[in-house]
Formats: sequence, C-alpha cells, structure tokens
Amino acid sequence: MKLSYDPKYNVAYIRFHEKLGQVTTIKISDDMNIDIAPDGTVYGVELLNANEQLTRDHGALIVESGGQRQEITLVA
Repeated sequence: MKLSYDPKYNVAYIRFHEKLGQVTTIKISDDMNIDIAPDGTVYGVELLNANEQLTRDHGALIVESGGQRQEITLVA
C-alpha cells in the first residue's frame, strides 16, 4: 500500500496495487473515487478535499504499518 498526497490540489491517493491494465473509475461521492480492474480488484482510492476527510478528528493523518506509527500533517 502507498499513500500519496498533493497539497497543491489537496488530493490523496491510497494505492493498493499497481495499475497493470484497464482501469474503471467509480465515483462514490463528490470527494471519493475508486479505481478498479475488470476482475474487481481495487487498485486505489482517490480522496478529493483530502485534508478535511483525513484530519477531521486528529488534525493529521496517522499511518500505522508493521508496528510503526507515523503522523503526517496535511495542509491545503
């Protein structure tokens, strides 16, 4: 999994798999899109207006992986 964030456009992308072929983007809401493969594999989730979605309660994005914790401040 990889998280990328573009502060200029305030967009975050959570990638679960590399895009290897055709991708269909499904609009879930005004602030969220999901990229999927024809077999239903989810490639990733795009969050528009990301700083508001990811920091509502904490003021920062908290990433936990492999027993390690990292806090990332998101600024629009």
